[in-house]
This record gives sequence, structure tokens and C-alpha cells, in this order.
Amino acid sequence: MDVGALAKVLDQPAERRGLDLGTDSFRDLRHALGVAQGAWYVSAVPVTELVCGGTTFHVVGTAHVSQHSVDEVRAVIARVRPDAVCVELDRRRYDALTRGTAFRDLDVLRVVREGRALYVLAQIALAAYQRRIGARLGIKPGAELLAAIEAAHAAGIPVELIDRDIDITFYRTWRNLGLGTRAALIASLLVAFGSAGGRRGDPLSAQDIEDLKHPRALSDMLTELGRAVPELKGPLIDERDQYLASRLAEVGRSRRTVVAVVGAAHVPGVEAQLGAEVDRRSRIAGGEPDGSAGGAGALPRGIDRDALEQIPPPPRLWRALRWLVPIALIAALIYAGRGGARLAELMLAWIAPTSLTAAACTLAAGGLLPSVVSALAAAPIAALCPPLAIGRIVGAIEAGQRRPSLADRERLPSDTEQLGGFRRNPVTRTLLVALAASIGTAVGFWIGVVRVVLRL
Repeated sequence: MDVGALAKVLDQPAERRGLDLGTDSFRDLRHALGVAQGAWYVSAVPVTELVCGGTTFHVVGTAHVSQHSVDEVRAVIARVRPDAVCVELDRRRYDALTRGTAFRDLDVLRVVREGRALYVLAQIALAAYQRRIGARLGIKPGAELLAAIEAAHAAGIPVELIDRDIDITFYRTWRNLGLGTRAALIASLLVAFGSAGGRRGDPLSAQDIEDLKHPRALSDMLTELGRAVPELKGPLIDERDQYLASRLAEVGRSRRTVVAVVGAAHVPGVEAQLGAEVDRRSRIAGGEPDGSAGGAGALPRGIDRDALEQIPPPPRLWRALRWLVPIALIAALIYAGRGGARLAELMLAWIAPTSLTAAACTLAAGGLLPSVVSALAAAPIAALCPPLAIGRIVGAIEAGQRRPSLADRERLPSDTEQLGGFRRNPVTRTLLVALAASIGTAVGFWIGVVRVVLRL
């Protein structure tokens, strides 16, 4: 393993041997995220051939910003002439890749009403980061997947989409993260914009990517990812390995030869999971009961895709605290302010920072006057009644005032190449305003709580 090349690609000093993902959480989470998203800038691994239950699977591990991967995918499909080509995409990403509809159909008002402003902003930021890496290497992100689709269509070969819905993956990942990891992840996305453009350290080159073609390098990266941030590796890598393998096994039931194009980070897990899944299916088909004892041991359990598609609810403790804290605050205000004037003083001590901080954050994010006024007025009420969600209220008002157009949505990819573009584009500006109102209300709420406690 070329540690120097690996350190260079990961934008870390060469003297740092290996991947110490636990040292600097902001930067390391960004690198971990890059690995977890399917090896954006990790080179392709050799084609893996698996023969399972009469079906031959040719698993092509690719880098999502590599011309070499594009050429290899085309060559494998032309050589193998498979019965089906499987690609690591869901329906939404397939449409975005083949028809350019990534953001064209984005309904900003619906996004803020559903409380998904942060989630969509993260998606836009990740897509922008990947495009910047690809632009520096002269290759469009996902070009190898598009090449696989085009080659299959040209040869009359059916294309199968085998990845889990991207929304489910992001939601399961977000729910799996603790508060501190969420904050570090958001910060890492901001840092990514400062480094992907090449303003710091040595510029990333295509050769840096190809230097990582050895599976050992990828294995070391995934091992460190699992050690440092298992909350990311579980939903983004391990669960998708299972899902991809299960879909591959399903596709292979009626085909003799299948080519699968997946990110290099998924190849080891898919290989292991695919063997277990197909072996389980073939043994059951042969008459051996599932879970039977004897022989080499019990059969592996099947992969439950339905379970992998469920979005887990927030922890019960969190749901309880969302109500218990406001109730406790109201009780404390009533108990301590029995004299009337005292109650007014305590309420003002809490309301003032809650309202002012929410309004200030909304204004700082570029909110229009109606949005700022609504944040000022609604923040205390929304803070005491969690279902109201100040971000949804302010975001809906901002979206109604700005009314992002189709042209605004189509400009998102170019506008978000730089941080300043997030404020210029009405789509992302509306999302930023909704997010800022939520953050400001939360910060102001706790400032107010501290002020009340100090006056008791």
C-alpha cells in the first residue's frame, strides 16, 4: 500500500501514516464520508467473478470519478455480453443521471413543510463536492454508471437498478448519528468546499486515484472508517452491501450471466453477502430446510430488504425530552412567578433571547422581512410546541415570497459549486433560512432557560 499516495488523496500530510480518523473529527468525517459514498475518488478494484447457483456474476468495482472505470465498464460488458446489467442506482438517481432531473423537480415548499431542509441541503452539498472532484479530473461523477447503462441499451441488454432509495439511506444514516457527530458532519461538508477546489495542499490528480487501485488500500480505509465512525459505515456501506447483494441474487435467479457495476467500497461486502444469500437460496431450493443443523453449520439468514427500507423513529428518550423540557420550563415559570410581575419578568427573560436569536439567524441567512418577523413572533410558541417546527413556518413563508423558478432549480449545480452560491440561489437560500430559524430558536431557547434559572 502506497501510504504517501493515500495520504495525498485524503488531503492529509504525508507524514501521517495511515488513516487516523479519530484525531480531527471535522476533516476525518469528510474523508470518511467520501469513502462511504461508494469510493468517490478511490480507484477501481479488479473485476470479481462469482459463480453462484448456476449464475455467473461479474462484479465491477469502480471509482465514481475515474475515466479508467468508464473504459473498464464498457470493455467488460462488450466482452461478457451478459443477460442483465445491474447498476448501483435507485430510480431517482437513475432519472437524474440519464435525464438530468436531479433538481428540476425539487419542490422547495414541500421540502420545508416536511422538515427536510437540512437533509436536502446536505444532498446538494454532497453532489456539489463530488462534481468539483470530477471537474478537476475531467470526468463527470457517475460517468461509469451512465456508460454501463448506455452500453447495455446499445446491446439490447436489460438494466436493473439494485440500490436502495437514496432518501431511505440518508434518513437511516442521520437517525443513526449522535448530536456531536451530526455537528461534525455538517462542519466537514463546509470544510470540503475549502479543500476540494485545490486551494490547500497538493492538487488531486488522476494518478493519485489510480495509485489506490490495490484492494488492500480500500480495505484499510474501510477498516478505519468502521473503527472511527461506525454510525456512518453501518447505513452507508454495510446495509447497502446487503441490499445490493440481495437484489443481485434476485436478478440472477432467471439469468446465467450478470454484470454488476458498483462502487469499489462495496465490492468486498457484496462479494461476501452475495455468496451467503445465493447459497441460502440454492440450498433451500434443493430441499434443505432453512436453519438446519449439521454439516458445515447452520445456513446464513436471508437478507430482509423490507427491514432495510424502514426509517427508524427517533429514540423514545428524544421524543420524550422534546415535550418534557418545555413542560418543565412552563411549570418553573408558573411556580416561580406566582406574584404576577415576577412571572412577566421571567417570561421576558426567556422570550427575548428566543425571539431575537431566531430572528437574527434568519436575517443572517438572508431571509426576507416577512420571514424575519415570523421568526421573531413564532419562535417562543414553536419552542414550547415541538410539532409547530419554526423551520417549517419560516421556510414556508420564505418559499412563498421567493417562489424559486425552474431556472433557479436548473442553476443549482452551477450555483452550488461555491459556498456563496448557496446564498445566491433562491432554492438553497430558502432552505438555509428555514435551517437558520430552527438553529436560532434552539440556541435562543437554551439561552433563555439559563437566564430563567439564574433568576430563580
